[in-house]
Amino acid sequence: MNHKLSIDEYDALEQISKLPKNVKPNACIGRNTKRLTGIKLVAYRKDGSLELTENGRQVLFIKQCIDGLRAIANDAETKLSGPVAIFLEKKGHIQINPESGLHEMSQRGKECLADIEINSKKA
Repeated sequence: MNHKLSIDEYDALEQISKLPKNVKPNACIGRNTKRLTGIKLVAYRKDGSLELTENGRQVLFIKQCIDGLRAIANDAETKLSGPVAIFLEKKGHIQINPESGLHEMSQRGKECLADIEINSKKA
């Protein structure tokens, strides 16, 4: 699961996750299907349409959590999706500011985001 994905591949994963059955995939999905199926993030259903595998859902969720941390770091008024906010709160990366009622980064979240930024520059 340590595959480095491009922005275009992440976008294709996001689009596949929202793609209704029996709808023809767009060009972004078409460009990235071969690699994403090869690394087992996407699979073909019996009817020939695409779906995310469990690994694909995990990769996409991790990306959404990292994007959520970055968004909170840049703007405390950012609204996170329910599952992302619950996960980040449970893991201690964000917390509710009692004065404003908005999410804010915890020390653990700041350290985690700093590690992510350092590692993304190395890759």
